[in-house]
Amino acid sequence: QVQLAESGGGSVQAGGSLRLSCVVSGLTSSSICVGWFRQAPGKEREGIASILTNSGWSEYVDSVRGRFTISQNVAENTVNLQMDSLKSEDTGMYYCATGARKSFFGRYYCATRTSADYSSWGRGTQVTVSS
Repeated sequence: QVQLAESGGGSVQAGGSLRLSCVVSGLTSSSICVGWFRQAPGKEREGIASILTNSGWSEYVDSVRGRFTISQNVAENTVNLQMDSLKSEDTGMYYCATGARKSFFGRYYCATRTSADYSSWGRGTQVTVSS
């Protein structure tokens, strides 16, 4: 059974940084998708970044590209999300999730934006950015 636990959330001022961590355990495959999602109050959950473990593949949505960096730490079984230049609109509950990789003509990728493609979820960590 896959289990995920997020940490690292908190309150920062606009322009600041936070580093979220997602500890993943119980994996049966070395090549899976780990995605970061967030949900602001009154809004739907949105996928913002994903990484295909043990590969060089990662993807970001436009709203965070260039400010957020997703990375894998194999030794610690974590997937981290470094968030820089934070904005008030980044406020929300942040979740990590795992899902199966997808393939297209022999190339593997992850469905960054689609929460339905992810089957295991953490409980989330709150990020609050004040302007």
